[in-house]
Amino acid sequence: MTARRIPILGGAHAVILHRPHDVVEALARQLTAIGLTAEQAWPEVPASAVRADFLFFDADMGFDDQFPWKPGAAPMPTIALIGSEAPGRIEWALSHSANAQLLKPVGSAGVYSSLLIARQTFEQNKALEAKVASLRERISQRETIVRAVAALAQAGGSQEAGFARLRSLAMDSRLTMEEAAQRVLAYRETDMERADRQVTK
Repeated sequence: MTARRIPILGGAHAVILHRPHDVVEALARQLTAIGLTAEQAWPEVPASAVRADFLFFDADMGFDDQFPWKPGAAPMPTIALIGSEAPGRIEWALSHSANAQLLKPVGSAGVYSSLLIARQTFEQNKALEAKVASLRERISQRETIVRAVAALAQAGGSQEAGFARLRSLAMDSRLTMEEAAQRVLAYRETDMERADRQVTK
């Protein structure tokens, strides 16, 4: 098992989305001790805070319209401040995909670990999203190749001949198979448009 390097948090900026309260003061003190700057806001996330490194939000009194992004799409690691364990409040916090949680009242422990867990979870989620997007793109490219082979097969007589022709086009033009397939389909659509214009004349 490889050891993870603990990231340096000094100099990071955190927004505390919570009404003025002792919780905010205690949290701000802990953040300052760790080396972060803290900014309190309520009831909405200020525009300047969109570039913050962390966002703590009140799970007890929070509501959807506070955030300028869709639930679960925060551009920074988020930490839910939880005081109430009412099922509805927990469900709401989960709907916003908090990367970590911190129980209220905030004491002298827990803030540092919540920051580290939130950052790691956020980065893992982003990496997973990028991987899913890449897989979707590859599937889309494969569909493009299949469509191009089918178009070439209509002229060449078989799937094998269509694939061979596409591969030859790619090699001759120094393109990837996907790029060659896109060109074949673009030319085919252009030819179909020309044919349609001839028919409608």
